[in-house]
Amino acid sequence: MDKTTDVSAPIGSEPSVASPGLGPDWVVWPEERLLDVRLCDLPVTIEGSPVEAQIQQLAHELEAQHFLFRPHFWLSDEWFTPDGVPGIAIPFYLVHPRLAKLELNQMLEVEGGTPDWCMRILRHETGHAIENAYHFRRRRRRQQVFGKSSKPYPEYYAPKPYSKSFVLHLDMWYAQSHPDEDFAETFAVWLTPGSMWRERYAGWPALKKLEYMDDLMRGIAGTPSPVTSQERVDPLSSLQKSLREHYKVKREHYGLAHPTFYDRDLRRLFSDSPEFKANKTAASFLSRLRKEVRRKVAGWTGEYQYTIDQVLEAMISRCRELNLRLAVPEDQAKLDFTILLTVQTMNYLHSGRHRVAL
Repeated sequence: MDKTTDVSAPIGSEPSVASPGLGPDWVVWPEERLLDVRLCDLPVTIEGSPVEAQIQQLAHELEAQHFLFRPHFWLSDEWFTPDGVPGIAIPFYLVHPRLAKLELNQMLEVEGGTPDWCMRILRHETGHAIENAYHFRRRRRRQQVFGKSSKPYPEYYAPKPYSKSFVLHLDMWYAQSHPDEDFAETFAVWLTPGSMWRERYAGWPALKKLEYMDDLMRGIAGTPSPVTSQERVDPLSSLQKSLREHYKVKREHYGLAHPTFYDRDLRRLFSDSPEFKANKTAASFLSRLRKEVRRKVAGWTGEYQYTIDQVLEAMISRCRELNLRLAVPEDQAKLDFTILLTVQTMNYLHSGRHRVAL
């Protein structure tokens, strides 16, 4: 990615944020007004925010491994660790409850929005940061175990859910997307307190990666990192786009990107036969279940709730166009539809057409 930089602030601190026109009452503004605020004008910092506790926990975990290395942090528009930079960008919506609520309303979920979820992402990103700090990618053994970083990132990838060659940490079998993600995911599992990775991955080919990681990390304990850059890529203070523009692009990125050929499956679950004309419409039935089913399928598959919601919207629209109605008891229809939506989502994942979140 083509990134701009800001290296003026010391490690662990946030640059001051100018906020012309934003008084303390911005937190109670209606959403439509808030969406017109530029990212650079948001008066927020990591210090004193909900995510600060997770950053402190990460520091304790690194200290427990006798590491001298600590990543630096800054706010941006998403989670990422820039290539070559030993630091981590944290999305702005995690540092204020009002912005987390906006993220939820716009994207239907808040990535990293719980302490456990946030820690999983932080450990993963620290895997990238520590690899940058110690030039691990240059080591021949690292390349033999995980592959070369020079391998292009795919726009899409087709995961193998039952593969035992990769650890399981983030959703969507993310370790399978690229050698660098495999390294970061393996590091995250290794770092997690109480993960019992030797027992959990016994008999898996992935265990050799974890054992290599253990040797590699023991080798840098107490050793300063050769890379000490404080570079900040795309800091929040440099982002001129409005929240409205930001979410428009984000929704397009995670929106519906596959065909909506559901007629055959929907007709198996519902009916347009005259004998069922007095029954509840399939569209109204699915609309009522939409939130519950979306969350459940997202939890099972790891797919973004926003993407699943777009599939649901397309199905509801098609049910309305076909004038379909319930033909079985509601409990059975609910179960059958949840299974259908899960299968559709898994087919989508396995097709290799879903996006890699870079």
